Amino acid sequence: MNRVVITGSGTINALGTDVTETLLSMQEGKCGIGPLKFRDVDRLSIKIGAQIKGYTETDYFNRHELVLYDRFTQFAILAARQAVNESGLIFDEELSENSGVLLGTAAGGMNTWEDNYRAVFQSGKNRVHPFVVPKLMNNAATSHVSMEFNLKGPSLTVSTACASSNHAIGLAFHMVRSGMVDVMIAGGSEAMLTFGGVKAWEGLRVMSKDACRPFSDNRSGMVQGEGAGIFILEKYENAISRGANILAEIVGFAMNSDASDIVVPSQQGAATSMRRALKDARMDINDVGYINAHGTGTRANDTTECAAITKVFGAQVKKLMVSSTKSMHGHLIGGTGAVELLACIMAIRDGIIAPTIGYEQKDTSCDIDVVPNIARNAKVKGVVSNAFAFGGMNAVLVMRPV
Repeated sequence: MNRVVITGSGTINALGTDVTETLLSMQEGKCGIGPLKFRDVDRLSIKIGAQIKGYTETDYFNRHELVLYDRFTQFAILAARQAVNESGLIFDEELSENSGVLLGTAAGGMNTWEDNYRAVFQSGKNRVHPFVVPKLMNNAATSHVSMEFNLKGPSLTVSTACASSNHAIGLAFHMVRSGMVDVMIAGGSEAMLTFGGVKAWEGLRVMSKDACRPFSDNRSGMVQGEGAGIFILEKYENAISRGANILAEIVGFAMNSDASDIVVPSQQGAATSMRRALKDARMDINDVGYINAHGTGTRANDTTECAAITKVFGAQVKKLMVSSTKSMHGHLIGGTGAVELLACIMAIRDGIIAPTIGYEQKDTSCDIDVVPNIARNAKVKGVVSNAFAFGGMNAVLVMRPV
């Protein structure tokens, strides 16, 4: 099997419009959560989110492109451009045929759905634009990224709620490792910060009205965010031969289903996915120094994840650092694992552990080191990234330095 490395990364999210700005914000413990600004926000009970500030789509795309690009597609393309540029790859001839795209999203073109529902049901219009379907479909971002970079290999979209990005990256990892392809562009994108998107989540009664405080005993719920994270995955040998800058190596991935409840997480399911990911990576629990937790800031998720981590790592849990960067960039739902992977790369490459900000009160049911409020310098041999989604969909990635 091939070794698989990351040679490019890109992002746009509430912490920054590129990787450098995002990582600096994580190091400084900045919070990207603030008042939401969009139509009818006054009708919502939840009025905060990790919205990308100052984003104007016409600064990046012309009007012909915007006919086809929903906001989530725009984010994916912008992040993909950064990742491809950093990798130095040019997708022509044979490489074009042997490279593909695998992205995750939970909602796809939410902004397009909402705009056209308003037009038809609120304004009484009887016609919509002929490109509404191609614009809102979940695979739109994947398709446009493949077209922009001339990628003719396997290209598809994964939609598994909050685990979508981890599933996408993990499956892309398997494709490269097996030799099916030479390169995959992988990650996720989401743009659910609309009136309808937030209103739907309000109904679940899991949203915070003031802040995201994962693992803190006074937590009050999750906070939605938006954005994208995209990565270049390629064969280690190819990356070395062309002198690429390797950011990290992906060494393991596992996915499973709780098969128990549509919204309540399972300790057993989470623990099993972590164990299987470590087995796939051929790593021992003592090799892991940092876990980027799913850490949504809801009591059900936080306590279940803490219990699962303790179950897997046993006494070693006392030596682990576990943080949730959702406290800074919010929960990007289908795009969240991709942005969180940046924190994992930062831990591996720079020896900087992103903090869990907003931590105020110790929760005795989460007796782990959550790197509270301030980033930490630490050398780690292995990193785990957790994603546990509604529907019982679990996806865990394992990485290490090269």
